[in-house]
Amino acid sequence: MTHKLIKVITSLTLSISLLFGFSSAQAATKEMKVHFINVGQGDAVYIKTAAGEDILIDAGNKDGSDVVAYLKKQKVKDIEVMIATHPDADHLGGLDEVLHAFKVKSVYAPKVSHTTIAYKEFLTAVKREGLKIKTAKSDVSVPLKGVTAKFVAPIKTYAKSDLNNWSAVLHMKYGKKSFLFTGDAEAKSEADMLKSKNSLKADVLKVGHHGAKTSTGSNFLKAVKPTYAVISVGKNGYGHPTSTIIKRLKAYNIKTYRTDKSGHVIFTTNGSKLSVKTVK
Repeated sequence: MTHKLIKVITSLTLSISLLFGFSSAQAATKEMKVHFINVGQGDAVYIKTAAGEDILIDAGNKDGSDVVAYLKKQKVKDIEVMIATHPDADHLGGLDEVLHAFKVKSVYAPKVSHTTIAYKEFLTAVKREGLKIKTAKSDVSVPLKGVTAKFVAPIKTYAKSDLNNWSAVLHMKYGKKSFLFTGDAEAKSEADMLKSKNSLKADVLKVGHHGAKTSTGSNFLKAVKPTYAVISVGKNGYGHPTSTIIKRLKAYNIKTYRTDKSGHVIFTTNGSKLSVKTVK
């Protein structure tokens, strides 16, 4: 092949790439992004898989307009999977507004009810959209393209007053990189997860219950072995995150981010490498 012909082919390839708006590097490397959205004292996680599917885990407190705005900024058109980790208002409070703003294909939640207005509004919104809630419990897999996503909790049934331990805990793996989203799971649920045969190992841990001392036990951290931890927290009267948990994470050399200090925390992975950035 002549040098002139090689130049023509290279030029043509570049032109096609520019025409369709991608580079050869982008075409070869598909990335998954995990956004820990700063919603104050609450939880909201948005995941965009490399295959282009959208997952939302919780949506902050009573007003979901901030989460809706964030998703629209990310050019979300519809949501393949919505997960309500448990009935507390600071987790599912904004999901009704998300259901109103976007077409949602499937909804998962643990089989535990609550009497709060926020929970009733969530149920009403699900029904209005003609959806049925799929049970989130240990060993239930979430069908997604190119990633392995499976609930590792709740394993047992707990008292209805013990809502935190009912939390749906999702383990998600893309290539060699993995994430563990724990909701508000506390010591009982962590102990049950440790007894199970499920792998809890994850590169990124969403710290349970906003950094409360009743979650993120030493044995649990030893099993997860995270490189990074994210505490989703805002101004509160509970003392979250507690100094006990901050010191424990530091003792295990885990790089920890807090949404109240860093803003949105966004991880990007191509399945082999993992990077993180924060946006205030």
